[in-house]
Amino acid sequence: MTITRIPGYAKGRCKTVCHDGMVWTVATADGANVAEQTRAALAQIEANLREVHTDKRHIVEAVVYLSDISNKAEMDAVWCDWIPDDGWPCRACVGTSLAPGDLVEIKITAVSKR
Repeated sequence: MTITRIPGYAKGRCKTVCHDGMVWTVATADGANVAEQTRAALAQIEANLREVHTDKRHIVEAVVYLSDISNKAEMDAVWCDWIPDDGWPCRACVGTSLAPGDLVEIKITAVSKR
């Protein structure tokens, strides 16, 4: 059983983990508002997926955490521009407390293209 763990910048956790054809990755990003943070987090997600040889068309599940659920429409506009029409995953959006300065955190489950 091989588990590949790709460290991120924070101690105690990885930005991406791969096992048995599955990929889990997560991102937060800086930005002045929800749209900017969502755009930057999705760009990081895309880079994380590319690093393990898969892409956003292979996402099967997404969980979007918002520090203020009233900003869901702003996040959703960015998400809908980013995700391909033929690649919609199962997605949940949750309002919760996040780290200071974080307005959005996105966790993805994808399948490997390999």
